[in-house]
This record gives sequence, structure tokens and C-alpha cells, in this order.
Amino acid sequence: MSNDKYTHAIRQLNALQYQVTQEKGTERPFDNQYWNHKEEGIYVDIVSGKPLFSSQDKYDSGTGWPSFTKPIDKVAIATKSDTSLGINRVEVRSSEGDSHLGHVFQDGPKDKGGTRFCINSASLRFIHKDQLVAEGYGEYLKLFVKKDNKASTPALQKAILAGGCFWGMEELLRNLDGVSDVRVGYSGGETKNPNYEQVKTGLSGHAESVEITFNPQKLSYETLLKFFFRIHNPTTKDQQGNDIGNQYRSAIFYTNDEQKNIAYNVIALANKSAVFDKKIVTEITKSTTFYPAEEYHQDYLQKNPSGYTCHYIRKEWTF
Repeated sequence: MSNDKYTHAIRQLNALQYQVTQEKGTERPFDNQYWNHKEEGIYVDIVSGKPLFSSQDKYDSGTGWPSFTKPIDKVAIATKSDTSLGINRVEVRSSEGDSHLGHVFQDGPKDKGGTRFCINSASLRFIHKDQLVAEGYGEYLKLFVKKDNKASTPALQKAILAGGCFWGMEELLRNLDGVSDVRVGYSGGETKNPNYEQVKTGLSGHAESVEITFNPQKLSYETLLKFFFRIHNPTTKDQQGNDIGNQYRSAIFYTNDEQKNIAYNVIALANKSAVFDKKIVTEITKSTTFYPAEEYHQDYLQKNPSGYTCHYIRKEWTF
């Protein structure tokens, strides 16, 4: 019955997990691991590890089994007719691992579509939202990003990034659709009101940085970061091309927890996908004061079209 690909995983199941997933068993109501579980995260197939349900769609049906209004992705589950009790029921199985999960009924919350996925806890493994990146499920963090009230959400947002000489970074970022303004400056150091002469020594602790003002309706922070990794080398510590020193380090200075989570997620996905030959060493740090650089640095390559730059746009990656 089960997919041969997961023979080893099936051998690791305990007696109840095996009975439920491989023999279409049913665990006792109100006496199972997740029926009253209320933490935020996702539930994956105990056999294949594929994501099945989100805590965002879990509700108390009063039946004593975990109940969900919908799966994370419809293709993750398969349904088939079940007449084993002499009545017509619809069995739910995992598409990838072919595990028996439970049954689906049409007596769920009407405002959520009216569907109730009644699932056995023994067929699931829970992954807390704080562990999604560490366990390789970082792409599902977006399920738990709270959406602010539109009336209080500013139309434009800011991002602060460092990736070597700020002249080249500014020039490439300014042409990105959704970017309304870019200015160069200094971030991440201890010296107050630093100037270029201090920063270029590497002793002030600041990185040459760019502050990007962008429209999140046109350009997501995730897309911005993926472009950022296309225009510099994030695997070389304190160096871009011929520029060497901590002032040329690769860094993301996040302005809120959402940006922080997205940054870790994008880096995790890139490392996992082996986009680069080496591991990404980009620093992820909470932003402090961004000090605008001197006027002659602003729009430098606009003023000096043949000026120095070591930045260029690399091929587009899928990760």
C-alpha cells in the first residue's frame, strides 16, 4: 500500500503510527497528541515529511480529533471512497507518502467553506513556526506573517543593505521596478556621524550601505533580497572584487522582525539550493542609524558614468 520510497521511514513508526497510516486505523478521540493542540506551525506527513495542514486552518470541531478546514495545498492530499463501515465516507491520504490520514466531511464551519478534515494525530508531525527555517520549511513562514491594517500601513517601506562599494549597488538597485529612491551611506558601526575618511579605514565598524525606499505592492522584500544576491558575491567575507575590508562586507540590516525572518529564509533557501559554490556569509543584523554619505557619493555613477564599479547583474536563480 505504501510508497516504496519511504520504506525506511515506515520502519521507524511506532505501533499506533503504523496502524493508522498503513492499516487505516483510527486512534481514540480526546486521547491523542494534537486534538487540543493550539501552537502555531504546520503539520506534516509522519512518513514523507510533506506539509499537509497549517495551524491557521485548525479548529475545535468537538469530535476529539484534529480538525482542519483545508490543507495547505490541495495537491498534498488524495481522497478516495471508503465503504468499510457500510456507509459512504471519503478517506483522506497523503499524496506523496500514501499515508492514511483520516476522513473529510462536509459539516465544517460554513464561513470557511463547510469542509472538515478529520485527521489522526498519529499520521502527523508538528513543526513550530519558529523551527520552520531550521527544519527546511522556511517557505511556509509566510503563512504566519501578520498583515497590518491597510489604513496604518505606510505605502512605502525601507530596506538597508550592504554589498561592497555603494556606488555600484546604488546604480543597479535604482532601476529595479518598485524602487522609488536609493541613497548611499554608512550602517552597522559604533562611530556617530561618520565620514568617508573614517569609514574607509575599516576602523569605524560601518559598512558602505544603501538605503532603499520601495513600494511593497510592486516589490516584495523577498524579491528585493533575491536581486541583492544577484548583484554581489555574498560568499566572500569583507570583500567584493578588489575592495577588501569590513566596510565592504555583505550585510542585511533588517528594520523589523518580518524582514529578519524573510532574510533568514531567503539565505536558507539559497544555501539549500546550492545557488552559490560556497556558503553565504551575509551578516543579518538589526538596523540602527543609517548615516547618509557625503553629497559627492550620492548618484555617483550618474554623475560619473565611467566611474569605478565591481557590481553587475548575475543570471537569475530559482530558489
